[in-house]
Amino acid sequence: MTAETAPDLEPATAEEVLQFAVERFHPRLYVACSFQKEASVIMDLLVRIEPAVHFFTLDTGLLFQETYETWDRVEKHYGIEIDRQAGISLAEQANRYGERLWERDPDLCCEERKVIPLRDRLRGADAWVAGLRREQSRTRSSTKKIGWDKRHGLWKVNPLAEWSEADVWAYILANDVPYHPLHDQGYQSIGCTHCTRPSAGRHGRWAGTDKIECGLHDG
Repeated sequence: MTAETAPDLEPATAEEVLQFAVERFHPRLYVACSFQKEASVIMDLLVRIEPAVHFFTLDTGLLFQETYETWDRVEKHYGIEIDRQAGISLAEQANRYGERLWERDPDLCCEERKVIPLRDRLRGADAWVAGLRREQSRTRSSTKKIGWDKRHGLWKVNPLAEWSEADVWAYILANDVPYHPLHDQGYQSIGCTHCTRPSAGRHGRWAGTDKIECGLHDG
């Protein structure tokens, strides 16, 4: 499949997009799981289509305790295993760059703890699934439901691209989907402990800086 021969999935529902991705790419379809609400919806949809799909998460070592608890809860709920992908240890990062790198150079911290681990994980994939939505930020406003990821050299699937915040919550409540408890405490977007604050949209990520993306979704 090339960019020219890829089907137009923009009119398709999230279920149809995921069905296509499974039929076309499984078992080399990898699903990124952040344990945020969008990831919960995607997981619930996918296990109905193909429960053996490859789920993974980027464990930065700086996630909220509630994130690790959600990880355990969704694995038990769906009867699946979510693979852990991590980069260098926090001790090694401190040795290389000094303590509390996230305060001095958040871009480099994200590179070491998220971008490089994602690149390493996707080496064995033909496509990956992410939870991007167009309304999340201006940088995501043109997100396609399927497109070529130039950075990683594979297809990227965003089944919830056109969904609103209300759509996500309506699905979660209608289907009794387990979700991250920090969403009930005002966190709309959840990342690492030192770089996440309660806020609408993605404004609580790297608060006080002009940074709004970690680098995972560039290219």
